[in-house]
This record gives sequence, C-alpha cells and structure tokens, in this order.
Amino acid sequence: MTSISERNKANKRRGAAWETELLAGLRSIGEDAERLRLTGAEDEGDLVIRAADGTYLVIEAKNAKFEPGPFLDEAEVERLNFARHRDLDPFDVESIAIVKRRGKGWRKAFVLTTVEAYFGLDDE
Repeated sequence: MTSISERNKANKRRGAAWETELLAGLRSIGEDAERLRLTGAEDEGDLVIRAADGTYLVIEAKNAKFEPGPFLDEAEVERLNFARHRDLDPFDVESIAIVKRRGKGWRKAFVLTTVEAYFGLDDE
C-alpha cells in the first residue's frame, strides 16, 4: 500500500516533469520562456513567456485531474502576483493554464483561458 507522502512525491515528480517538457517544447518553437520559482502564498505561476512587445504570459502548468475553474482561478492570482512583484502594469501580464492530456505530448495539451481574456474584453 502506498502512503500519502509517497503519492504526493510521485505527483510532484510528474508535475515537475510536465513543466520541464512544456518549457523545452516552448523553447523549441522559439518562445522566450523560463521557469518561475515557487514563492509560497505569493506563487507566480510555473512558466513565463516574454513577448517582444514587453508583455508577459504567465503559465500555470497542470498534470492533474481536469478542473478548469480552479486552474484558471489559480492562474489569475499568480498573474497578479507576478505583476506586483515586478512592479508591472497587470494589463501587461496575461495568464493561461496548460493542462497535460493523458498519453499526449506537450503540443496536444489543453490551453485554458476565459472568453474575456481571449478577446481582451474589459472586466464587468
């Protein structure tokens, strides 16, 4: 029987492997991507892409049971943390969640965002 601690360690390893695969994949297509470090309650996401126009895309990489609402909520909090820690205008930082699909590589992962964010709509 596997202990909860052993399962948590295995889940963290799978999550870290997914982040590494995604980072390598994004870099292989020319994206200026880097891994972000955990900062506890002030977490900033898993990866960030710097665009040539000075904007950023914070990525929350998930290799877990598909829960789009909580994933997007987490990505939004981390987007705001990233902007605040760097004294950036939050409008210059976007966020998405990229969710690994079982048995598929990084190119077949799900990309989650909201209609509002995708179309650049103002908050209601």
